Amino acid sequence: MGEIKFISGDEAFAQGVRLAKPQVISAYPITPQTIVVERLADMVEDGSLDSRFVHVESEHSAMMTAMGASAMGARAFTATSSQGLLYMAECLTYVSGGRFPIVMMNANRATALPWSIYGDHRDSLSQLDSGWIQIYVEDAQESLDMAIQAYKLAESEEVRLPVMINLDGFVLTHTYEAVQIPYEDEIEGFLKQRNTWDKLDLNNPVSMAFTVGPDLNQEFNLLHHKASLAAIKELESIDAEYEELTGRSYGGAVSGYLTDDADYILITMGSISGLVRDTVDELRAEGIKAGVLKIRMIRPFPTEELINHLKNSIAVGTLEKDISFGYEGTVYTNVNSALHKGRNFATSYDFIGGIGGRDVSKKIIRQCFKVMLNQENEKLVRFVGLEVEDDVR
Repeated sequence: MGEIKFISGDEAFAQGVRLAKPQVISAYPITPQTIVVERLADMVEDGSLDSRFVHVESEHSAMMTAMGASAMGARAFTATSSQGLLYMAECLTYVSGGRFPIVMMNANRATALPWSIYGDHRDSLSQLDSGWIQIYVEDAQESLDMAIQAYKLAESEEVRLPVMINLDGFVLTHTYEAVQIPYEDEIEGFLKQRNTWDKLDLNNPVSMAFTVGPDLNQEFNLLHHKASLAAIKELESIDAEYEELTGRSYGGAVSGYLTDDADYILITMGSISGLVRDTVDELRAEGIKAGVLKIRMIRPFPTEELINHLKNSIAVGTLEKDISFGYEGTVYTNVNSALHKGRNFATSYDFIGGIGGRDVSKKIIRQCFKVMLNQENEKLVRFVGLEVEDDVR
């Protein structure tokens, strides 16, 4: 079963990376991610992790160092947050387009301006089109487990794409919980060392990171798109295998709670999901058929899985920590597209909350369900948790 430790989400993720045994770690500190690379540096120093730790001068260099290591066939890791993620944005498409299976931890943090060190999802959601797989975790245990699963997903033959694991800044990165750490030999059997032919090798030369003209460029993008879509089923398979090993399962790309017969479903991502489930239990006790659907993987987007969970709903709300200025929340846009494809005509609502780290309380969650229950007039955007809520359409 493994040892149980009382550690933070950042420390839990670092333990997961240790068990995955990357050969190169490129590191640059930024709050609230810094603890991850600090703990990994400690592990390299004390010999518990056999890896090359490279302290680079910027986030841009961190990603390019990871890409260079991956091009040589090494398993690579890096981590960042907020403005750091934006600084390395130029590099993200190089890595995904080159099909380098790097794993990166992103500590979700609001983007400037206004300057803030607290968490929302605007940093990672701004990079949805970068070609990376994006996964959001709820607690410290899931953080550790997904650090391991992410490498198996990234390196699978069906996928071979980089994976970004997102942890809510401070709410998850700095919160301490009891976490079970698997034994090394268990993970060695689950996650084999990377074995790949597509690497720089003088004995077997290949062309990598090359230029392609209009006659073939679209074909490469199509292959990239198909590989990304394959990640949905691949994650389900990996999750099932991991459950056999550890007894823990996270449900693949989405995780539904009481959605089978729910009339009113609230969609979440990340650490807020637990509080929403608690609220749903209270509403059920009051005779209200409420449910919650947690999106774990937003790229690729699990359209079919979403349609299946929402098929019996009367109203669907999306509670998200993001706003695409001048339109609506990005997650809501994706959810509405899935509803349309599934010919589900449930009334949909977009609830924007938690921006810049603002607390989303149980009272606010209840208000979201109240709006759905009363079938209030739809608004394009509802900012929740404000002292005075503006009627933004």
